Amino acid sequence: MSAVWYELKHTCKQTGARYGILHTPHGDFETPIFMPVGTKATVKTLLPEEIEEVSDGLILANTYHLWLQPGDELIAKAGGVGKFMNWKHALLTDSGGFQVFSLSHIRKITEEGVEFRHHKSGEKLFLSPEKSIEIQNHLGADIMMSFDECPPYDADEAYLKQSVDRTIRWAKRGKDVHRFPQKQALFGIVQGGGNKNLRKYCLEELMKIGFDGYSIGGLSVGESKEEMYDMLAYLKTILPTNQPRYLMGVGSPDDLIIGSIHGIDMFDCVLPSRNARHGTAFTSYGKVQVKNSSLKEDFSPLDPECDCYVCKNFTKSYLNHLVKSEEILGMRLLTYHNLAFLKKIMAGIRQAIKEDRLLDFKNEFFKKFGYEK
Repeated sequence: MSAVWYELKHTCKQTGARYGILHTPHGDFETPIFMPVGTKATVKTLLPEEIEEVSDGLILANTYHLWLQPGDELIAKAGGVGKFMNWKHALLTDSGGFQVFSLSHIRKITEEGVEFRHHKSGEKLFLSPEKSIEIQNHLGADIMMSFDECPPYDADEAYLKQSVDRTIRWAKRGKDVHRFPQKQALFGIVQGGGNKNLRKYCLEELMKIGFDGYSIGGLSVGESKEEMYDMLAYLKTILPTNQPRYLMGVGSPDDLIIGSIHGIDMFDCVLPSRNARHGTAFTSYGKVQVKNSSLKEDFSPLDPECDCYVCKNFTKSYLNHLVKSEEILGMRLLTYHNLAFLKKIMAGIRQAIKEDRLLDFKNEFFKKFGYEK
């Protein structure tokens, strides 16, 4: 049996959304699940014990950044990224491909891999499918990603076809050198931009190779939400039902709910933590800009419906003071709250799926949060 497997427990009669269990070497997780992003072996500003409180126990680390610093071989000597960062639960690593294509503006794509420059130092680097898998084997996460090319969503069909074929070949090469398939699952990444025929072709070819789960890449990269949701609705009809489905890089409250309606099991995004560091909080009644002067003398909780540590112990006035003063504690508290808020949303989504009322949940949440305005 694979290192990771998916067990479908219930399908929402109202929407077709999936409630299931993701089994990993470091625990079993109810899905749909949101994974906080620990880019450099840390969810920025939070201790591991705090990450436990605001996550469901599965987080993401970034292959590209950890390869560059401190290095994957050093992390392997430490016993893997989990031991390195004192995280006792499950981890997922991306392939590094997205960072190569998004952070480096000077790059050369060949059949062998991608030659590019370090996003800070300018040093010349090279990443191939084999190298990506080698790095991820060293990092030791429960779930790994195939190295793929992430083309622009609106690229022309000729380029998309060339790109998808390359992603398929790279996926096969990566799987061929994967050293620990019994310890680390490997997902294929479905690419194809906005072209449904190419998405279907990519998925079918990846399924012939055989992976432990399937990720959807190349969405939320500049296309409209309507275009993204339309593609998810299509992919819902063709993705295998007995394996996990992971939508990469998506994590706003509306996208988590709509994504779940469209059959997604796993999500990740830097949005909640990045928003927090810039002073924006998610609440039951919409986003709050915490540095707004209107909150200076507001001694009520950030979210009266939230029972997280932050909302039980601090007022909007105090958080306003911290953010305006650029105190690190302000970033910490808002990061904690935003992740706790998304954890609560995911619990609500799962419960609504089990009770066959996810569409009702969506309508209630959208009205209260302000998405209908």
